[in-house]
Amino acid sequence: MAAREIAWKPRSENVLMGKRISRIDGVEKASGHAKYAADINTEGTLYARLLTCKLPHAKVAKLDVEPARKIPGVHAVHVFRDVGAEAHWDGTLIAAVAAERPEIAQDAIRAIEVKYESLPHFVDDDNLEAAIEAGRAKDPRTNEKGNVAEALANAATVHKGYYGIEAITHMCMETHGSHCDWKDDGTLDVHLSTQNVTGTAGQYAGPLGLEESNVSITCEYIGGGFGSKFRIDEWGLACAQLSKEAGRPVRLMLDRATELKSAGNRPSAFAEITVAADADGNIVAWDSHHWGTSGVKGNTVSSSLPYIFDGCENRNRKATGISCNADDARAWRAPNHPQQCALTCTALDDLAAKIGMNSLDLFMKNLDKAPEKLRDVYAGEMKVGAKLIDWQEQWHPHGQGGGDGPIKRGLGMALHTWGGRPNNSAVLLKVHPDGTVSSNQGTQDLGTGTRTVIAIVLAETFGIPLSSVKVVVGHNSDPACGGSGGSTTVGGVSGPNRRAALEALWKIFDLVAAKYEVDAATLSAKDEKIWSGGEEVCTWKQAASLVGVMPLEVLNDAGKQDDGLTDTGVGGVQMADVSVDTETGVVRMNKFVAVQDCGTIIDLKTAESQVEGAVIMGIAFALSEERIMDDHTGRFINADLENYKLPRIGDVGEIVVEMYQPDSEYNRGVVGLGEPPVISPGAAISNAVANAIGVRVPVLPMTPKRVLDALKGGQA
Repeated sequence: MAAREIAWKPRSENVLMGKRISRIDGVEKASGHAKYAADINTEGTLYARLLTCKLPHAKVAKLDVEPARKIPGVHAVHVFRDVGAEAHWDGTLIAAVAAERPEIAQDAIRAIEVKYESLPHFVDDDNLEAAIEAGRAKDPRTNEKGNVAEALANAATVHKGYYGIEAITHMCMETHGSHCDWKDDGTLDVHLSTQNVTGTAGQYAGPLGLEESNVSITCEYIGGGFGSKFRIDEWGLACAQLSKEAGRPVRLMLDRATELKSAGNRPSAFAEITVAADADGNIVAWDSHHWGTSGVKGNTVSSSLPYIFDGCENRNRKATGISCNADDARAWRAPNHPQQCALTCTALDDLAAKIGMNSLDLFMKNLDKAPEKLRDVYAGEMKVGAKLIDWQEQWHPHGQGGGDGPIKRGLGMALHTWGGRPNNSAVLLKVHPDGTVSSNQGTQDLGTGTRTVIAIVLAETFGIPLSSVKVVVGHNSDPACGGSGGSTTVGGVSGPNRRAALEALWKIFDLVAAKYEVDAATLSAKDEKIWSGGEEVCTWKQAASLVGVMPLEVLNDAGKQDDGLTDTGVGGVQMADVSVDTETGVVRMNKFVAVQDCGTIIDLKTAESQVEGAVIMGIAFALSEERIMDDHTGRFINADLENYKLPRIGDVGEIVVEMYQPDSEYNRGVVGLGEPPVISPGAAISNAVANAIGVRVPVLPMTPKRVLDALKGGQA
């Protein structure tokens, strides 16, 4: 490594980066030593429980919490919505109680006297006509380009279809919540399940009348966030208020039903689409009207249709939001993209079938309409994916050749993109005289391997083993970092740690040069030694000892993202191989191939793990996962772990992950990875099912009932 070089080393020179390295916090998690917010149980901790409204839309007509206060062991009561306030969905928070034991708190909740005035509700988000009639549809947004009518009139093939994807909710393993301890000196100590360690203290300070510096946030481990844990929410603030009233620590974690009902969701999307192609399979026109709900606010997914292929010269699109009595949406991995992909790539697959064209060929032919930066990436990834899933041998026209008997087999594909621009993160780096290195950042590890990534970057830069690096994250007292959303964290932390490490290393090189009378510009660090050319100068520990009795500290501030260490904009291609039982409607995953670009890879093992996890989430919303709202009662009727269907190990089939790095010199900066691979599974699996049975199952998830309904008279 050149002495003043910032960029990542060539891949061939790396000892750790790009290799499969296990998470450095794996033992703590597997052994139960890792402490989550839900585990904090300091002396005197009280337990909070919640009263929620069971009606989809109602006004609080009566609320008497005094019976709860009188129960022995109850120390504090908080009211979220008093008489006259409205509850806008099933699960809206009404009151909270903090007591000595969970069962006492639950008894107190039952003792609260509450009555409601029922108000009209609407939850039928897939029925546009009903929404318009009920006054729940917003004025549509429109966007037009070119001359769609003329293009449709002159097209060789025109396809019209209906497509949809249901809303799903957040299902974090660790529900939302916190442990709050209001100290005697007026400070607030919070263990918070959050993906925004640095940015949440102010959310407490303002409403509570505290100085932000008097709020301590700790989140060393978090059991999932996926975009839903940026805010402290009303239950987080209530936990602090309960602690202040009681004069004791309070732990308030949402129960599973409330988590599903009130902790955010991914909006639904339904569309009527017309798409056309010329005789060669080039897309010449797109016309769509899509609608859906984000909850009470009634927004719909963004209007970026057709997804990926927005370069179509003739394109009309209209979007209508529907206001429903359901919790408002929150970011859910790759916001808007899974819906847009599910609507676009299925329609294009049906267009290819109508033309009589291999869908892989149609996607390949139309890459000129994709973002220019990604065209070659997609082309390369499609070739890799096709080989891994044996596309040319296994693919057949829709409904033809899927096998004899009731079990039909098919292939499908889809492609996606994501930004992943790194967030702003600062780091305090210390090189200790004994040669160990520590890094402190106010970032968070969502379980994606942030600690491990930081350790690899530092160990690679200094030429030392991972065991010599200590990484501290999860405290707002450390240098400020952005929240973990948009796949921004790995790029956000790796760049500043690399820059800080190099700055420290260069200072040590200068000390080594002075002591050993060598040219600092010739020095490099590798294998726990300092080298000049091919000659060993000293050991790393000898070099580190030159800093003196105090550690060498480097504070690298946020920003500086233009040095080539980070990048943005990735593409991915996914292909699915499924079997469909035409007698039962059950879809089985045989094989799923995910080819993903993410720039420079720091830890190949955790990168592959991120893709595998995202694919499993995609299989979930493709085949079973959905929020089911009862039109008559307005209730969220499957808000529990038994009926909110997520896949088990036997449901996911074989998952093959290929990280796309086309040659040994491929050396883009780091780009975030958590979100992009969750985008395409729904469309890819839907296309595979259509290929198997010859008809489209128009709405995701493709439950057995929806498959059988499609077979009885579904959309071709």
